[in-house]
Amino acid sequence: MSEVTVTLTGFVATEPRHVVSASGTSYTTFRTATTRRYFDRSSGEWRDGQTLWFTVKTWRDTARNVAQSLRKGDPVVAQGVLGVDEWTGSDGPRTSLVLEARSLGPDLSRGEARFVQVVHRPTVPAPGSTGSGDGDGRPAEQTLVVDRADGPGAAAPEESARDTTDDDDPWAAGLLDADGGGTEDAVPHEPEPAVAGA
Repeated sequence: MSEVTVTLTGFVATEPRHVVSASGTSYTTFRTATTRRYFDRSSGEWRDGQTLWFTVKTWRDTARNVAQSLRKGDPVVAQGVLGVDEWTGSDGPRTSLVLEARSLGPDLSRGEARFVQVVHRPTVPAPGSTGSGDGDGRPAEQTLVVDRADGPGAAAPEESARDTTDDDDPWAAGLLDADGGGTEDAVPHEPEPAVAGA
């Protein structure tokens, strides 16, 4: 099967809407707009190109995570399969670009975020009870938060990433070139050992 996979960056344009279907499948949708920027050589200025609008749709656990994490106005990066919804409205045939997102999150080039790992799993109902307690017949669900503050790779409180100096950063210290590799002049070397008799 062929599919068109795309990655888009933009802003969440509508408040994410989380829905649980009658069969218990959850999904979340929101609209996003992305505008291509280009350099106009004739004027020497950056200009906005065409704005494309997408409906972003996520399913199941990802849908719950999106509903808890993203809000209208948030910068977002989304990757998934591109499709088209078609319907007939009061003014005739309509279409909408839809991105069924497999991966998405905040655009960290525009701000900071903290990742909180969660695990959604069904719980066993107590004897004599049915469903989630909402009378809908669906199994109840438990959400577990996995605190990574003490996990591997976590900075100690006194070693916060915000507390680093330029001396700790090879980019700021000029030790790396644009390709991420060192340059002969920029990389510090140990002094050559003295050769006896030279």
